[in-house]
Amino acid sequence: MWKAPAGRLASAVAAWDSASWSLAGVSQGEDSKMQLLAVLLEKIGLMRYDELFSMLMDLEYTHPISDENITVVDTMFSNIPVRLHLPKRKSKRQRPAVIFIHGGAFVLGSSKHRTYDFMNRWTANKLGAVVVGVDYRLAPQYQFPVAFEDVFTAVNFFLQDKILAKYGVDPTRICISGDSCGGLLATKVAQMMKNNPELKNKIKAQALLYPYLQTVDFHTPSHQEYQYGPVLTRDIIANLGCLYVTMNKTCPILLKKNQHMPQGSRHLFKLVNWSNFLPENFKKNYVYTEPILRLESSHPELMDSRLSPLLANDTQLKNLPLTYILTCQHDMLRDDGLMYVTRLRSAGVQVVHDHIEDGIHGALSLMTSPCYLHLGMRVRDKYISWLDENL
Repeated sequence: MWKAPAGRLASAVAAWDSASWSLAGVSQGEDSKMQLLAVLLEKIGLMRYDELFSMLMDLEYTHPISDENITVVDTMFSNIPVRLHLPKRKSKRQRPAVIFIHGGAFVLGSSKHRTYDFMNRWTANKLGAVVVGVDYRLAPQYQFPVAFEDVFTAVNFFLQDKILAKYGVDPTRICISGDSCGGLLATKVAQMMKNNPELKNKIKAQALLYPYLQTVDFHTPSHQEYQYGPVLTRDIIANLGCLYVTMNKTCPILLKKNQHMPQGSRHLFKLVNWSNFLPENFKKNYVYTEPILRLESSHPELMDSRLSPLLANDTQLKNLPLTYILTCQHDMLRDDGLMYVTRLRSAGVQVVHDHIEDGIHGALSLMTSPCYLHLGMRVRDKYISWLDENL
C-alpha cells in the first residue's frame, strides 16, 4: 500500500489536495471527501458518480483568448471540436505541428480546460508550432470506440495536404501526443496510421505522458503498490473508466478484482505480462498471476487494441515513429508505459524514456494555478525539450 511521501513529493500531493481538481486525476485517495461525496450522491440517487466530477471539472473551462504571441481558435475538424493554438510570429519555413489528446479516463477533460489550454499555448509559443487539441466525445454518453473514432477522424482531417498548407505546417514535422488516456488514444492512432499508405509518413513522432495503455491486467506492480493513490486510485479508474465500456455496475467490481476479461482472451495475456517486460527494479517482490477469466463472454471490446494498445502484436509495433514516453514513479499507470518502452525497443523502434522518480499521475496539472509546483514544470520542460530536439 502507498504510504504518505516526504519532501518534494509531499508538497506535490499536498498541492493536489488544496487545488482539489486537476485534469488527469480528480481525487487524493479512497478517503477523499470528494470521492466519498460522489459515492454518496450516487447511492441516494441524486447524480451518478461521474456527474459530480464532470460538473466540477467544468469550472476549468477557458475561452479561446488570444495573446500577443498566440492566436487561439475553436473550430471543427470534420465535425469534431478542436482548439487551435497558432503562433503569430512569422516563420521563414513551414512550422512543426503537435496534435495533443487530453486525458480524463474517457469521461472528463477538454482541450479547453485550463491546464491543457496552458500546455498547448506554451508548446505553440516555445516551438513556433501549430498545436491542435482534440475534444473527443466523452463517456458515458458516448462509449467505446467513439473517443478513438473522433480522434482518428480529426487527425485524418488535419493531415490532409490542403489543411496542412492552410496552417503552414511542414508535413514531415508532425507529432501526436497525449497524457493518461489521451496517451492511449494517441498511441493507437499512431499504430493505425502506419497502415495508411497516404498518411503513414506524416506522423514523425509520438509523445506519451504517463500513458494508460492497457485494460487487461489491473494487478501489475504499480496497480498494486499505488491502488490508493496518490491522485489516481483504483476506485477512480475503475468507476470512471468502466463507463467508456458499460454502465453495468459489476464492471468496476470485477475490474478491481482482475476478473473482468472475457472468455477467449487468454491468448492476449502474454502481450501484457509484466513479468516479461518490466525492468527488474520495478518488479520488487510482486509475483505475476494471470487475470481471471469471466464465466461469460461479455464485453469483447476488452480484447480490442483500440482500448488496450499494448495488445498490438510485435509486427504491428515495427516501424512506428520516433517515440517519447514519460513515466512517473508514484503512479498506478506507471507499468503501462514501462512495458511499452520494452516492447517498442524490442520491435526496433527508437524510444526516449524519461522516468520521474518523484512524479505522480497528472503532474502537468501542477504547473498552473493554484499550484505552480516545480514537478509540473519539470514534466512540461522535459516534454517540450524533446519536441524541440526532434521536430
